[in-house]
Amino acid sequence: MTTAVTIANLKPRDFNLSSTLTQGLPHSRSIRTPRTSAVVAVSATSDESNGNPHRVRLNNAYVEALESAGLVPVVVPPLTGNEAVHAILSRVDGLLLTGGEDVEPSLYGQPRSPKCGESNLARDRTEIALVQAAREMRLPVLAICRGPQLLNVALGGTLIQDIPSEVPNALGHNAREDRAARVHDVSLEKGSKLAKAIGETDITVNSLHHQSVLEVAPGLRVTGRAPDGIVEGLESSTDDWWVLAVQWHPEEMNDSPEPWDRGIFKAFADRLAGG
Repeated sequence: MTTAVTIANLKPRDFNLSSTLTQGLPHSRSIRTPRTSAVVAVSATSDESNGNPHRVRLNNAYVEALESAGLVPVVVPPLTGNEAVHAILSRVDGLLLTGGEDVEPSLYGQPRSPKCGESNLARDRTEIALVQAAREMRLPVLAICRGPQLLNVALGGTLIQDIPSEVPNALGHNAREDRAARVHDVSLEKGSKLAKAIGETDITVNSLHHQSVLEVAPGLRVTGRAPDGIVEGLESSTDDWWVLAVQWHPEEMNDSPEPWDRGIFKAFADRLAGG
């Protein structure tokens, strides 16, 4: 049992969410009590399979990583319109952009490559609206895997649609046989938010993607790269908006002996707590 809730159940943030969410739930003793009441809007997808109705879908690893950092996740699915975006973000403390489908290439001015995977345009539009509203509201943003790609597109950047076919001598970035395997190195800019969060400048990461950032959007800067030059870390280029984005999957490394990936969620939690 997790404490993830939908936005429809969320009230203004002037009450104790942790006690509200756990009251009356079975096995509530197994639920971690958040050290703060910070609430995070978490993007999710929706899909249809085998003739079943569309269902909202989110890997539970994101929920566990956020709860472990003392945060309360609120799932935000693709919406039919963007009218609710400001209402959602006005009731939370931060935004997490998660992994998933390839971003629709027409949104960043490219024809679709044969190697580009299926897109979810409703999700793309919802998340672009969330990013643009978060920038306007100066709401902290953490972005993971697809997250940096969507973030970059939302702010005016472009993407590599398929690393193996477009980047000569690229490393293997899509090691899906083991989601927690550390498969390639990443070098981080010394003194960057990302390096401070992780506590190192040279790490090895898990990797589950075939797309990446190409032209970096205004307002963002690259603070991490793989040895083949692929962008692995981004953050805001100014101090008035806290943004941290990583191309790998730190949520899958919650039990790793290295503290690097947990440091990303701790930095997010610290920022939401006013640190």
